[in-house]
Amino acid sequence: MKWHETRVKVRFNEVDSYHVAWHGHYVAWMELGRNELTAPFGLDADQISAAGYLAPVVSLELSYLKPARFGDLLTIQATLEKTETATLAFASRIIGPDGKPCAAGKTLHAFTDMNGELQYTLPLIIRERVERLAAWLEEK
Repeated sequence: MKWHETRVKVRFNEVDSYHVAWHGHYVAWMELGRNELTAPFGLDADQISAAGYLAPVVSLELSYLKPARFGDLLTIQATLEKTETATLAFASRIIGPDGKPCAAGKTLHAFTDMNGELQYTLPLIIRERVERLAAWLEEK
Protein backbone atom coordinates (compact mmCIF):
# COMPACT_ATOMS: atom_id res chain seq x y z
CA MET A 1 0.00 0.00 0.00
CA LYS A 2 1.20 3.51 -0.83
CA TRP A 3 1.60 6.46 1.46
CA HIS A 4 0.91 9.97 0.18
CA GLU A 5 3.55 12.45 1.32
CA THR A 6 3.16 16.12 2.20
CA ARG A 7 5.99 18.34 3.42
CA VAL A 8 5.65 20.92 6.19
CA LYS A 9 8.25 23.06 7.92
CA VAL A 10 7.86 23.59 11.67
CA ARG A 11 7.18 27.29 12.19
CA PHE A 12 8.30 29.29 15.22
CA ASN A 13 4.70 29.74 16.42
CA GLU A 14 4.34 25.93 16.51
CA VAL A 15 6.97 25.33 19.18
CA ASP A 16 6.35 25.49 22.91
CA SER A 17 8.42 26.68 25.86
CA TYR A 18 10.48 23.49 25.61
CA HIS A 19 11.48 24.52 22.04
CA VAL A 20 9.72 21.53 20.50
CA ALA A 21 6.58 21.39 18.41
CA TRP A 22 3.52 21.67 20.63
CA HIS A 23 1.67 18.35 20.74
CA GLY A 24 -1.58 19.73 19.27
CA HIS A 25 0.10 20.67 16.00
CA TYR A 26 0.72 17.02 15.19
CA VAL A 27 -3.05 16.55 14.88
CA ALA A 28 -3.23 19.51 12.49
CA TRP A 29 -0.37 18.08 10.43
CA MET A 30 -2.19 14.74 10.23
CA GLU A 31 -5.26 16.62 8.94
CA LEU A 32 -3.14 18.38 6.33
CA GLY A 33 -1.77 15.04 5.15
CA ARG A 34 -5.26 13.47 4.99
CA ASN A 35 -6.67 16.35 2.98
CA GLU A 36 -3.73 16.33 0.56
CA LEU A 37 -4.24 12.59 0.08
CA THR A 38 -8.00 12.74 -0.41
CA ALA A 39 -8.55 15.96 -2.40
CA PRO A 40 -7.64 14.48 -5.81
CA PHE A 41 -10.34 11.85 -5.22
CA GLY A 42 -13.13 14.21 -4.10
CA LEU A 43 -12.84 13.20 -0.46
CA ASP A 44 -11.50 16.19 1.43
CA ALA A 45 -13.78 17.81 4.00
CA ASP A 46 -15.20 20.45 1.63
CA GLN A 47 -15.78 17.94 -1.17
CA ILE A 48 -17.61 15.52 1.13
CA SER A 49 -19.76 18.40 2.37
CA ALA A 50 -20.51 19.49 -1.21
CA ALA A 51 -21.74 15.93 -1.86
CA GLY A 52 -24.22 16.34 1.03
CA TYR A 53 -22.39 14.51 3.80
CA LEU A 54 -20.07 15.08 6.74
CA ALA A 55 -17.24 12.86 7.97
CA PRO A 56 -16.35 13.98 11.49
CA VAL A 57 -13.48 12.43 13.40
CA VAL A 58 -14.92 9.96 15.93
CA SER A 59 -11.62 8.46 17.09
CA LEU A 60 -8.05 9.72 17.24
CA GLU A 61 -4.91 7.84 18.26
CA LEU A 62 -1.52 9.50 18.36
CA SER A 63 1.84 8.30 19.64
CA TYR A 64 4.66 10.79 20.06
CA LEU A 65 7.97 9.16 19.28
CA LYS A 66 10.50 12.00 19.19
CA PRO A 67 10.21 15.78 19.15
CA ALA A 68 10.01 17.94 16.06
CA ARG A 69 11.77 21.28 16.43
CA PHE A 70 11.59 24.75 14.92
CA GLY A 71 12.77 24.69 11.31
CA ASP A 72 12.52 20.93 10.85
CA LEU A 73 11.21 19.87 7.46
CA LEU A 74 8.71 17.12 8.23
CA THR A 75 7.18 14.58 5.87
CA ILE A 76 3.55 13.83 6.65
CA GLN A 77 2.61 10.40 5.33
CA ALA A 78 -1.05 9.42 5.03
CA THR A 79 -2.89 6.38 3.78
CA LEU A 80 -6.40 4.99 3.87
CA GLU A 81 -7.04 1.71 5.67
CA LYS A 82 -9.78 -0.69 4.65
CA THR A 83 -12.86 -0.82 6.90
CA GLU A 84 -15.99 -2.95 6.90
CA THR A 85 -18.23 -0.10 8.05
CA ALA A 86 -19.39 3.24 6.64
CA THR A 87 -16.25 4.94 7.90
CA LEU A 88 -12.92 6.19 6.68
CA ALA A 89 -9.83 5.11 8.62
CA PHE A 90 -6.57 6.94 8.00
CA ALA A 91 -3.11 6.08 9.22
CA SER A 92 -0.54 8.86 9.47
CA ARG A 93 3.17 9.08 10.12
CA ILE A 94 5.14 12.25 10.75
CA ILE A 95 8.73 11.73 9.69
CA GLY A 96 11.55 13.99 10.87
CA PRO A 97 14.39 15.39 8.77
CA ASP A 98 16.58 12.43 9.83
CA GLY A 99 14.09 9.97 8.30
CA LYS A 100 12.94 8.73 11.70
CA PRO A 101 9.31 8.95 12.83
CA CYS A 102 8.35 11.77 15.20
CA ALA A 103 4.77 10.53 15.58
CA ALA A 104 2.31 7.96 14.29
CA GLY A 105 -1.44 7.99 14.51
CA LYS A 106 -4.85 7.05 13.19
CA THR A 107 -8.18 8.77 12.75
CA LEU A 108 -11.59 7.23 12.19
CA HIS A 109 -14.30 9.24 10.45
CA ALA A 110 -18.00 8.32 10.51
CA PHE A 111 -20.41 9.51 7.84
CA THR A 112 -23.53 11.54 8.54
CA ASP A 113 -25.91 13.43 6.34
CA MET A 114 -26.05 17.21 6.73
CA ASN A 115 -28.57 16.82 9.59
CA GLY A 116 -26.21 14.62 11.58
CA GLU A 117 -27.97 11.32 10.79
CA LEU A 118 -25.45 8.50 10.92
CA GLN A 119 -25.01 6.63 7.63
CA TYR A 120 -24.80 2.86 8.03
CA THR A 121 -23.59 2.27 4.49
CA LEU A 122 -21.35 4.48 2.42
CA PRO A 123 -23.41 6.67 0.09
CA LEU A 124 -22.85 5.66 -3.55
CA ILE A 125 -21.09 8.91 -4.48
CA ILE A 126 -18.70 8.49 -1.55
CA ARG A 127 -18.18 4.77 -2.10
CA GLU A 128 -17.14 5.39 -5.72
CA ARG A 129 -14.59 7.99 -4.60
CA VAL A 130 -13.25 5.73 -1.86
CA GLU A 131 -12.85 2.91 -4.38
CA ARG A 132 -10.81 5.18 -6.70
CA LEU A 133 -8.58 6.24 -3.81
CA ALA A 134 -8.15 2.62 -2.66
CA ALA A 135 -7.23 1.55 -6.21
CA TRP A 136 -4.62 4.32 -6.40
CA LEU A 137 -3.14 3.22 -3.08
CA GLU A 138 -2.84 -0.36 -4.34
CA GLU A 139 -0.92 0.65 -7.50
CA LYS A 140 2.76 -0.15 -7.44
